[in-house]
Amino acid sequence: MQTAALILAITVPGEAAFDQIVRRHEAQVLRIAYRVLGSWADAEDVAQDVFVRLHRHGTDFPQDAAIGPWLYRVAVNLCIDRSRRKRPTSELREVVSSHPSAEKELLHSERKRLLMLALATLPAKERAAVVLREIEGISTAEVAAILGSSEATVRSQVSKAIARLRTQLNSESI
Repeated sequence: MQTAALILAITVPGEAAFDQIVRRHEAQVLRIAYRVLGSWADAEDVAQDVFVRLHRHGTDFPQDAAIGPWLYRVAVNLCIDRSRRKRPTSELREVVSSHPSAEKELLHSERKRLLMLALATLPAKERAAVVLREIEGISTAEVAAILGSSEATVRSQVSKAIARLRTQLNSESI
């Protein structure tokens, strides 16, 4: 993601406010995209697209507008579009550190890998809802605004997604 910020900084010199927004939100946009797509390469592409769109439409925002929810909504929509075009690839290799609890790290890494694989099987809207609400910790109201749906729909999507994840993770651990 640093390359995206660098590219944008080079093409948009002197826009301190834009650079500040990128620095403030790039990590969360990238995390959301990765968790929805399951691929760092795809997540970086989506994150860069999000900030390109922000730059393109940045002057359309009033000064007091909350830019975060708009960025997350664009990120989720781009992820959903991308996942419709192709199934997410599994790029879930993690390097186990050489620290004393390497076995614990390996177990944690395997659980994370299984969770990412299980997330990839969810319908795109459910996956986005559960990532935003349960993993990113964004409020139900904000998730509803980001996804363009009602709070009841978000609660339903999260509930269904969690039930599917539990079923799938329990069957894989047997």
